[in-house]
Amino acid sequence: MNYWVYMLLCDNDTYYTGYTNDVARRYEAHINGTGRCKYTRSFKPIQIAQQWDLGKDKRFAMKVEKFIKQLSRKTKEDIIQHPEKLMALLITKEKSEEQA
Repeated sequence: MNYWVYMLLCDNDTYYTGYTNDVARRYEAHINGTGRCKYTRSFKPIQIAQQWDLGKDKRFAMKVEKFIKQLSRKTKEDIIQHPEKLMALLITKEKSEEQA
């Protein structure tokens, strides 16, 4: 079972980021308001903006989700347009943390 990090574009023109092991099921839960996410109950998702398959490591998926949530809107839009840039940003962050 692989874990995914996904970004949703919501009807208030913001991005919601989450992780799951089943993107289709989780997206339906966001749409229907049946998940535990208060944010997407208030601001309905319009579409899945981007998603990344992060393999079997749930902790890594959670770490990536947290990382994305801390990014600026401009950077989020950049990784949506260029999904391959996400891993480069993560590597850069980890290197800078190692040097600190």
